[in-house]
Amino acid sequence: MNKSVAIIGAGPVGSLLSIFLVKRGYDVTMFERREDHRKSKQYAGRSINIALSDRGILALQQVGIMEQLNSIMIPMHGRKLHHKDGNIGYQPYGKEGQFINSVSRAEINYKLMDLAESLGVKILFDKRCQSIDFKENKLIFEDGTSTPAYDLVFGSDGAFAASRLTQQLQSERFQYQQYYIDFGYKELTIPADETGGFRMEKEALHIWPRGNYMLIALPNPDGSFTCTLFFPFEGDPSFKSLDSPEKARKFFNEVFTDASAMMPELEHDFMNNPTSSLVTVKCSPWIRNGKFALIGDAAHAIVPFFGQGMNCGFEDCHVLNQLIDKHNEHWPSILEEYQQLRKPDGDAIADLALNNFIEMRDKVADPAFLLQKKIEARISTKYPDKWIPAYAQVTFSPHIRYSEALSNGNRQEGIMREIMSLPDIESKWDSEEVEQMILSRIS
Repeated sequence: MNKSVAIIGAGPVGSLLSIFLVKRGYDVTMFERREDHRKSKQYAGRSINIALSDRGILALQQVGIMEQLNSIMIPMHGRKLHHKDGNIGYQPYGKEGQFINSVSRAEINYKLMDLAESLGVKILFDKRCQSIDFKENKLIFEDGTSTPAYDLVFGSDGAFAASRLTQQLQSERFQYQQYYIDFGYKELTIPADETGGFRMEKEALHIWPRGNYMLIALPNPDGSFTCTLFFPFEGDPSFKSLDSPEKARKFFNEVFTDASAMMPELEHDFMNNPTSSLVTVKCSPWIRNGKFALIGDAAHAIVPFFGQGMNCGFEDCHVLNQLIDKHNEHWPSILEEYQQLRKPDGDAIADLALNNFIEMRDKVADPAFLLQKKIEARISTKYPDKWIPAYAQVTFSPHIRYSEALSNGNRQEGIMREIMSLPDIESKWDSEEVEQMILSRIS
């Protein structure tokens, strides 16, 4: 008899996990607390575009869905930096041919759910999980109903997961940490132009870095850009201080001048779109009784500044799928090693994402930082086996674990601090002296 599996949450990660498992012959049911938003097209989750990169792509390739996603993805080869003085700079993300992909979170979720159902996964909507009976491995819902016992249960219900809360309340020595940053986000839009074309460079992620806050924009296939303002909740300026349409437009005209000129619906979007918080969650254990596991944001919610939240969740699924083969479907061993491997990596990408916020909002406009990146790129080009930039390790190197990328990146940053402190580094950055100094510290 096939093992029965319950997955709490039919978001992108839960849907991908269901596909991996149903392809192996498991009887999979997903329980989603919201309505089926494929019918209304009113996506109930966060609708920020996501940056799909190599880790997520590797997992999607394993279930054969990447070809279906090509039509809704736009490659982004680098950052377009919109400075306050009107100048626009450019930073490639990696080497020639390396890029990340802008894709709608909603559209990728729709396609994964469609594939899951076509393979036999059952998705039940408007089923809000209240708790889990771990003795029987049953789900109890807010409407008073419950499920039969399942062989396996996965909590994939996001950053504020009911499945994690149940695990927390019923587990001894459950470790839990949540950290909110003092910044929120609001989604805005740059529509397509009158001809349906793009108003800015299409194949780039656009950033307006302003020191303590920033605006970003990712392209969509219809010619529009999904913009996200990352901004303080309080202070001046802040979401609290921009409390009228007129104040919002005045601020954008002064601070994000070129973006403001491309946002005819700014006043409406700013006043009506929600302001949301940004949280990091670290917890343990993720598993219980060899029959239950947290996965994706339920296990490791992170801020979006490295574009790795969904990529990390997809990588969870890929790693879990590999472990099923390794342990010949012995789930206590599978889940134990899954936690052992992924917990350090979830913690690491959480730290990397927080650090990258400072880089995106502030450092990308700093001449010293730009020079440092130029030196790193030169060394990486000449000695690719010895120096992989930290961003490339995270984004383009799925064979390198997040925890290894964090450790390697910290070591490289220490070397670069020493290099950047050299007298006249601006004039000798590409000299033999600097090159040999770096090589002596990495060999």
